[in-house]
Amino acid sequence: MANTSSRTLRLLSLLQTRRYWPGAELAGRLEVSSRTLRRDIDRLRELGYPVEAQRGLDGGYQLAAGAVLPPLVLDDEEAVALSVGLQTAIQGGGVVGIEESSVRALAKIVQVMPSRLRRRVDALAAMTVAAPWNGPTPTIDPNDLASIAQACRDAERLEFGYTARDGAWSDRRVEPHRMVLLGRRWYLVAWDMDRTDWRSFRLDRLSRPRRTGAQFVPRELPAVDAAEFVRRGIDSLPTRHDVEAVVHAPAPVVRSRIGPWATVEVIDDGRCRLRMTSESLDWVLVTLGQTGAEFDVVSPPAAIDYAREWIERIGRAVERHDRRPTTDGGTS
Repeated sequence: MANTSSRTLRLLSLLQTRRYWPGAELAGRLEVSSRTLRRDIDRLRELGYPVEAQRGLDGGYQLAAGAVLPPLVLDDEEAVALSVGLQTAIQGGGVVGIEESSVRALAKIVQVMPSRLRRRVDALAAMTVAAPWNGPTPTIDPNDLASIAQACRDAERLEFGYTARDGAWSDRRVEPHRMVLLGRRWYLVAWDMDRTDWRSFRLDRLSRPRRTGAQFVPRELPAVDAAEFVRRGIDSLPTRHDVEAVVHAPAPVVRSRIGPWATVEVIDDGRCRLRMTSESLDWVLVTLGQTGAEFDVVSPPAAIDYAREWIERIGRAVERHDRRPTTDGGTS
């Protein structure tokens, strides 16, 4: 049996890894009697840890929320993971207003971290390149992030408002499974209770998440893991192209020729800026062709590549037409 101090730390570490521990299982993990376990629980309470007990044959223990945050006990892997996560937050992970607090927390952890673990953290930092992000970074409220994570951990149902990809808003009731950070976006993988199917939700489109207190039995996810489920869903979405082009014609003329399929802004008397969003580059090229004028594609580069393919196909069609024999025995 370990001495009292080390056993108390071990007990604290176990209580911090699970929401609830049956008393018999906890005593077995510590290799102590139920009586010794109760004394160790009382010792933790004296140190300021709010440990709640459920009495009876199936009774057990759990850490409750206290008035202040007590010291946490981390194993080696948890300490490294926390350090790396804090470094990611400092570099900008899309969570609002946590950069400064992340720096303070990381300084505290590194100060007391054994040198063998510090070398692992330093190696990860040195060998990881933070690529600049040119696009907008969706921002998440850290309180929402923590609340959703707790609901996933405790198998507790969630309710929230959600804005879909097409802008439609709805109330959702879900059984949360896992959160996934993919690129600069956070996703929640959950069982949608109203649609009776698995869904992934972008957290930056989610509003007012509320834990209901209702527990559920976790379901089996139809994927290897939550990250694979999110990737599979993203890959199945149609690609949307945001197109910008400068058309060498007056804006009123262009508007009259293309109708409502794009927005047209005046640049000067002889030029205008055309913007449109489409899932098909074919439709983009048709629209630009309908302007009846010269144009320069500003973005995306894929539109130019696709236009080259069109030119090649049209050119081959013209060549085949020109090689066809005519009625007088020549070629057209």
